[in-house]
Amino acid sequence: MARWLVKSEPNTYSFEDLQRDGRTVWDGVRNNAAALHLKAMKVGDEVLFYHSQEGLAVVGIARVSREAFPDATDPSGRFVAVELEPVRPLKAPVTLSAMKAEPALAGMAMIRQSRLSVSPVTDDEWSVILGMAG
Repeated sequence: MARWLVKSEPNTYSFEDLQRDGRTVWDGVRNNAAALHLKAMKVGDEVLFYHSQEGLAVVGIARVSREAFPDATDPSGRFVAVELEPVRPLKAPVTLSAMKAEPALAGMAMIRQSRLSVSPVTDDEWSVILGMAG
């Protein structure tokens, strides 16, 4: 099982929205590197849900419930979407500043390539973030 981090602006689609909806199509990704990560996701993979722009924190855990399929918002047909379902909110949000201050996360893709909206998370990084969340 792989682990991932996805970013969303909470005023566009928040983790609370995902909890309310029960599942969502994760579409609209147009960065080639992020799109490759979407294509690599498998059903059951766990996903950290990060609020960008406002909050700047990992706030919840989701799970991939449907693997890559054509993104209906992409008229070119080049990009894919996945479906996510909520697992649970974190006990406490893990802020970007806290992640940057944690030496064990210095090599994390989300820290090194901050513009990516979808990035891989190692098992060690996952454990550190969950530990920081309580």
